[in-house]
Amino acid sequence: MSTASLTEAGPGGSGVAPARTRATDRAGATRRRRGGWRRAGWILLFLLPSALPLLAFTLAPMVQAAWISLHEWNLISPMTWVGLDNYTHLLHDPATRAAFGHTLQYIVGYLPLVYLGGLGLALALNSRLHGRSLLRGVYFLPVVSSWIVVALVWRWLLNPSVGVVNWALALVGVDGPGWWTDPAWSMPSIILASAWKDLGFVMVILLAGLQAIPGDVLEAARVDGAGWWRRHWSIVLPLLSPSTFFVLVISLINGFQVFDQVYAMTGGGPNASSEVVVLRVHALAFRYGEAGNAAALSWLLFAVILVVTLIQVRGQRRWVNYA
Repeated sequence: MSTASLTEAGPGGSGVAPARTRATDRAGATRRRRGGWRRAGWILLFLLPSALPLLAFTLAPMVQAAWISLHEWNLISPMTWVGLDNYTHLLHDPATRAAFGHTLQYIVGYLPLVYLGGLGLALALNSRLHGRSLLRGVYFLPVVSSWIVVALVWRWLLNPSVGVVNWALALVGVDGPGWWTDPAWSMPSIILASAWKDLGFVMVILLAGLQAIPGDVLEAARVDGAGWWRRHWSIVLPLLSPSTFFVLVISLINGFQVFDQVYAMTGGGPNASSEVVVLRVHALAFRYGEAGNAAALSWLLFAVILVVTLIQVRGQRRWVNYA
C-alpha cells in the first residue's frame, strides 16, 4: 500500500482518524460561533443604554420626518400624500435658495474667524504664559454658556443706539454701523457672536494637538536655524492637521445647522437678510403650517451636510498627516 493510502486510511486503514478530526473541527467551529454570539450579546447589552435613546430620539424622528416630507400637512388636518412634490417645490423656491445662500455666507465668515482665533489662543496658551490655567477657563466659559444668553448679550453690545461697540467706535471717530438692524450687517453680527462663543472649543482641541507634538522635533528645528515662522509653518501646522481636520468637520456641520443665535439676535431679519436653512425649516413648520415642506427641507439639509462631510473625509488623505 502506498504512503498516500495509509495517510488517508489512518494507521489501521479504516479512516477513523480523519473522521474524528472532522468531527472535532465541527465541534470547535460550533463553540466558536456560540462564543461569538455570546460576545455579541454582551456588546449589545452594554450598548443598549446609548442605543435606545439614539433610536428613540434620533433615528425614529428622522424616519418620521422622511415620511412627513412626502405629504402635505398643516400639523392639524390629516396628511395628504404628495410624493416628491415638496422637494420639487423647495428646489424651485427662491426663499429656499436664499436661505442656503445666507447659510453659506455665515460659514464663509465663521470658519476662518473661529479657526484662526482659536489657533492664536492655543499658540499663546501653549507658551510659557503666567496664569495659563485661569485663561483657559476664562476662554472656555462662553462654550458652556447658554446660546440664548450669549445672543442677547451680543444683541445689546451691538445695539446701534446704546451698544458698547458703537460707543467705543465713536470714541475714535468712527460712525458704527446698524449691526443687526441693518440688512448688510445682520449676518456679520451673527458671525461675530458665534465665533466669540466657539473660540474656546477650537482653542481646547488645537491646544491638545499642540501639546501632543514632540518637543525634541521643534528643538531640533530650532538648533538647525529654523525661525519661529518656519517651525510653525513646516512642523507645527502639518503635525496639527488631525486636530485641524476635526475642528473643520465639526465647525462646518454646526455652521450648516446654525439657528439659536439667529433666532435670538435677528429672527431672520431684517427683510429676511439673515434667514438661514434651519430657521426656514422652523418658519415653514410653525409659522406657515407647512410641515411637509419643513420636513423635506430638513432632509435636503441633511443630504448637503452628508455630501460635504464625505468630501472632507475623502479629501483628508491629501493633507492630514497622522504620522
